[in-house]
Amino acid sequence: MNRTAQGRRIVISTFGSFGDLHPYIAVALELKRRGHRPVIATTELYREKVEPLGLELHRVRPDMPSYDEPDKLSAMVESVVNERTGPKTLLKTLILPYQHEMYEDLRAAVEGADLLLTHPLPFVGPIVAQVTGIPWVSSVLAPGSFLSNYDPPVPPQFPPLHKLTARSPALSRAVMWLARKRFDPLFEPVYSLRAELGLPRGGNPLLEAQHSPTLVLALYSRVLGGPQPDWPRNVLITGFCFYDRRDRAGDPRGLPYGLEEFLETGEPPVVFTLGSSAFWVAKDFYRDSIRAARELGVRALLLIGDERNRPAEALPRGVAAFEYAPFGELLARALRVVHPGGVGTTGQTLRSGRPALIVPHAFDQYDNAARVARTGAGRVLPRPKYNAATAARELRALLSDESYTARAAEISRRVRAEDGAAAAADALEEVLRG
Repeated sequence: MNRTAQGRRIVISTFGSFGDLHPYIAVALELKRRGHRPVIATTELYREKVEPLGLELHRVRPDMPSYDEPDKLSAMVESVVNERTGPKTLLKTLILPYQHEMYEDLRAAVEGADLLLTHPLPFVGPIVAQVTGIPWVSSVLAPGSFLSNYDPPVPPQFPPLHKLTARSPALSRAVMWLARKRFDPLFEPVYSLRAELGLPRGGNPLLEAQHSPTLVLALYSRVLGGPQPDWPRNVLITGFCFYDRRDRAGDPRGLPYGLEEFLETGEPPVVFTLGSSAFWVAKDFYRDSIRAARELGVRALLLIGDERNRPAEALPRGVAAFEYAPFGELLARALRVVHPGGVGTTGQTLRSGRPALIVPHAFDQYDNAARVARTGAGRVLPRPKYNAATAARELRALLSDESYTARAAEISRRVRAEDGAAAAADALEEVLRG
């Protein structure tokens, strides 16, 4: 490494769930390994997760409910994990009212820093970069964030619309124009902040204004989608950036006690998980999953996220439930994986080589699910349609058709050949060299 890029302070701004944090932890750990001083600028909730890794956390408001307040946390997640109203609720209640606080906190974080790396949702990132002049690299975690007219995302509010937008870039462009007209007023707090700071109004924060003119990192694998003609020209697709520990107090370093024994004493199970957020709104997901597994005669491993999701009745033979397990150690030992389609869990499942049944709830999950289905490595069953009968039907198709197994194995080889965190760190160092 060129010495001029050594020992730099790099601020990484992100907001959201574990899926929005883990890729940046992976990049930060790689930067730290290379002698840099990464700082993760995010909500205070993640301090107990970040600091034991030897990383610095700079608090950026708003604060989210802590894990000691499960009722508040559950209510917050339920308000945003909704395929129709979730994105608007997230913006109107958790992000846009706090633009001044986020700006103040992130500006303080970049004092004395050499580089700023941003996630799409902290809309103040580009503003801080413009005001301070700090070198700025933006990033996205999933292909849908580019909102390409040549590869349009599946909208969670109305997934069938994708059948129209996918027909031609012109049709997609028309739909995007209507969406911009409808949603642009939501971003008035961002535009007002820019005006207060003497900056021009700028573009839409979720569209063109989110991308750095210097470099845009796409922190996922090309298996989900490649460059499109209407992308920024400075995009680098790095590959997935993997980090998958929960890091709560008392969590084991590896698989939870008893899980290894369960895996070794029978056939590989179907793993049922709701990722890092949707388990707060599990409802009957785990009970329906047990019934589906019993109908198929397969073992089931439930990752329930929180003890409140443990079924009250005794678990049947061949079924086990644990709050959490590192996907990198677990999923390759599964028979099949059922998950909601967040990009982090999607990446881990693709790496594992196991076919997946994806049960999207909201946000980018519908688009990620559709992309996996197009690879031939999985099937899609939207959450409103998930029950014991439909889950059994879809899993039966995954189990009986060997083409899913072959495609999943092929995709796994491609994903394992990538090192997203290293590629991202290389690119950031290149920017630091000027």
